[in-house]
Amino acid sequence: MSRFLNGLRSWLVMTSVIAMGFLLKGFRDHTFLYEKVYTCKPDLVNGLQARTFGVWTLLSSVVRCLCAIDIHNKTLYYITLWTFFIGLGHFLFELFVFGTVAPTVFILAILTVASTSILGMLVGLRHLEAEPGSRQKKRN
Repeated sequence: MSRFLNGLRSWLVMTSVIAMGFLLKGFRDHTFLYEKVYTCKPDLVNGLQARTFGVWTLLSSVVRCLCAIDIHNKTLYYITLWTFFIGLGHFLFELFVFGTVAPTVFILAILTVASTSILGMLVGLRHLEAEPGSRQKKRN
């Protein structure tokens, strides 16, 4: 396996672990979401919204960790890539369309991690294709 893919696997595990930290904060106390994330409209944040955010975070974290374990699974790889696109899209919409988040250091860090992850995974696709035996045989 290429060095790049090994690095990408480590990156995916790191983003998964960090997401688990946010998950725990979101489930324990929803004030985290309006103090750090949705700072422009904190009145919209409630326990239900925090738990929903937590479930999404749990799902994306599990998918990213599984991809790190089985990075050659193309379907899982694309699903993982989409978790970053969806997360990035969510925060961009909240920032520019709905106005619920402000461009704080925290939000900019989330946007940077999502963007970096998307770029890394797109580059990783080229590495997966270049590896011998990584192409699946066509079925007749």
